[in-house]
Amino acid sequence: MIDSIVQMFSYSFMVRAFITGLFISACASIIGVSLVLKHYSMMGDGLSHVGFGTLAIAVVLNQSPLYLSLPIVMLCAFLLLSLSKRSKIHADAAIALISTSALALGVMLLSVTTGMNTDVCNYLFGSILGMKISDMYLTIILCSVIIVLYVLFYPKIFAITFDETFAKASGLKVKYYNLALALMSAVIITLGMRMMGALLISNLIVIPALTAMRVCRSFKNVVLYSLAISLFCFAAGLYVSYEFSTPTGASIVLINVALFLIHVVIEKLRGANAI
Repeated sequence: MIDSIVQMFSYSFMVRAFITGLFISACASIIGVSLVLKHYSMMGDGLSHVGFGTLAIAVVLNQSPLYLSLPIVMLCAFLLLSLSKRSKIHADAAIALISTSALALGVMLLSVTTGMNTDVCNYLFGSILGMKISDMYLTIILCSVIIVLYVLFYPKIFAITFDETFAKASGLKVKYYNLALALMSAVIITLGMRMMGALLISNLIVIPALTAMRVCRSFKNVVLYSLAISLFCFAAGLYVSYEFSTPTGASIVLINVALFLIHVVIEKLRGANAI
């Protein structure tokens, strides 16, 4: 196994994928805890569909998908919050409205232009082979900014996650911090699409948080445990993908799901023993 790991890291694209994936996994796990607790779990899924729509536009315009997707997905994150807060459309309906519209637009554009080629499928299901060194540097910079901001504003994020009404009464600008969470989610999803795929990236946000909530009770412990789970599952999924030639995104998700089921069983057994 050690020889296999050494051989894996002898390839430059695997090193890029590993470094990029660690940063994306770390950010996705800590942001995911707040999104799950605030019942915004589906925002990740909706924004990933928007990411696919922007990918289609980038392919048609022959532009870089990553640099085109970032501002558009961030704008859609802002629109999702605006629609759910200022109109009669609830959050889940707003997500369905924007995500399906973006997905339909992407499919329509691709069908009348280039068609569903291999590069597009890589964005749908993920491909570490397409990870460029410029993508890695951009991911490191943006994810580092997100982690620093999360640490600096941790008390305020904790407040808006559990009790928005109390936070607002305390003078906290709740809408700005909600917007910041949505924008950070948009950045993570856009960066992770190449590795995980537009259809799987939302699982990287949701599953580690759900797993951590099975065994931890405090918010801080859930965040830290979710971070550890996410990093472990990514590293294990990348190794399984290399060793058995399986899709990277799918391997990471399935390991996350397996770990979640193990924690569910452990939780049930602990509950039974307590009785």
